[in-house]
This record gives sequence, C-alpha cells and structure tokens, in this order.
Amino acid sequence: MARDPNQQVLRLRKKHASGRHAEPEVGARLIHAQSLSNALVGALVVIVVFAMLWSMLSVALSRVFPWLSVLLGFLVGFVVRRGGQGLDWRFPLIAALMAFVGSILGNIVVAAAYTAGNYDIGTLNVLSKVTTMTWPVFFDEVMTAADFVYAFTAAGIAAYYANRRLSRSQYHAVRKWQEHHVDEQGNKT
Repeated sequence: MARDPNQQVLRLRKKHASGRHAEPEVGARLIHAQSLSNALVGALVVIVVFAMLWSMLSVALSRVFPWLSVLLGFLVGFVVRRGGQGLDWRFPLIAALMAFVGSILGNIVVAAAYTAGNYDIGTLNVLSKVTTMTWPVFFDEVMTAADFVYAFTAAGIAAYYANRRLSRSQYHAVRKWQEHHVDEQGNKT
C-alpha cells in the first residue's frame, strides 16, 4: 500500500492549505450584494414596528421598560446585516444611528401613549399636537440619563451586529478582489 507523504497524524482538516480559497469573482459578488437602501428600509420598518409594540406593552402593563431599547439595538443590527449584506464601515454606522434615533423615538411614542391614555385621545392625535414648546419639557421631565445610556448601548449593539459575517474563504476572496482593484497610487478604481 502506498504511503501518503502529506498525511497528518491526527488527520485534522487543512483550513489553511493552498487552493482552498475562493476566487476574486466570489469577492466581487459579495461586494456588489451590498445595499444601503435595503439596510435603511429594514431598519425603519423595525423601528416603527418596535415602537408600536413597545408602547402597547408599556400601556398594557402600566410600566415603562427603558431597557427594551437594547433589544431594539439587536434587532436593528440584525436587520441591517440581513438586508444590507454590508461589509464596510457604512453599515455599522447606519445601524448605530438608526438604533439611537429609534430608541429616542420609541421613548417619545411611549410617552405619547401614556399621555393619550390620560386624556382619552389617540396616540397619533397626541403626536400631531406636539409643538416646539413641548420638546424641552419632554427632554427635561421624561427622558432621563438612563434612557440615553440605553440608547447608546443599543447603538453599540446594533453596530456590532450590522456587518455581514464572512467565512474564511469569503474574506480571502474579498481581500483578493480588493487587491486586484487598486491602482499604482493606492487608490481604488
């Protein structure tokens, strides 16, 4: 029987062996699959639905749950990852900004739902009657430092989960594609 000179004693998989990486065309497909508009639309849908559910839960249980904005950060990051298929810095930035704004808007909707319950009117009616004089009172009396801490935490979590996770061969293919598209001055073509 012939002996294989490359046989490993423990027979572990060769993850770093040559010829195991994807071609640059795979990297080009991954780069071109990115979509900022899908990421933005997905994040907006999550924010609107989450704000409605958050306000309904808070009114039903007569309690405000400010830590739910952390859950919003996870959901926004996951939707930006799935919808945007992003690989660069733009997608974590979008996810962080959308999660921060979404958690502030969620607090506004929850406060409007409570106010609507006190005056026996609709939440949208309360939101439509907001004036420039209302905002300073809202941020002084309703929003606390903890709400902003939760909003920043949500932004960090969303940014962490926003980028697409690549396998080793996909990452290598993207790097190979990027190297092929850089000219002599170091600028991308």
